[in-house]
Amino acid sequence: MGRFWTLLSSLHSLAGPVVMLLYPLYASVIAIESPAREDDEQWLAYWIFYSLLTLTEMVLQSLLEWIPIWYTVKLVLTAWLVLPQTRGAAFIYERFVREQIKKYGFLRHHHGGSPNGKVKK
Repeated sequence: MGRFWTLLSSLHSLAGPVVMLLYPLYASVIAIESPAREDDEQWLAYWIFYSLLTLTEMVLQSLLEWIPIWYTVKLVLTAWLVLPQTRGAAFIYERFVREQIKKYGFLRHHHGGSPNGKVKK
């Protein structure tokens, strides 16, 4: 049981960087090179949410240290944001963030190449 627990712990520690950084970096490069806009939105939204999560985690670090399952919760949330089957980052952006941007007019002075500010070469 000791070796199994060690293996499980090692896999858990390795899963974080793979799910949170390596796969999103790879998918972001693929999105930049593809002509589709949907994948760009997914990965830009992911990096926005990942940055927000990281900043929040830095601010609340002393509180989060007392929550033993925090890393697992973060890993599951990040997996939901990342997975192509769920497209969680794009979902949150489309359902909540875009609505607030339109409501409060955060992008009034944005000068994009198209009416919605999205241009692909």
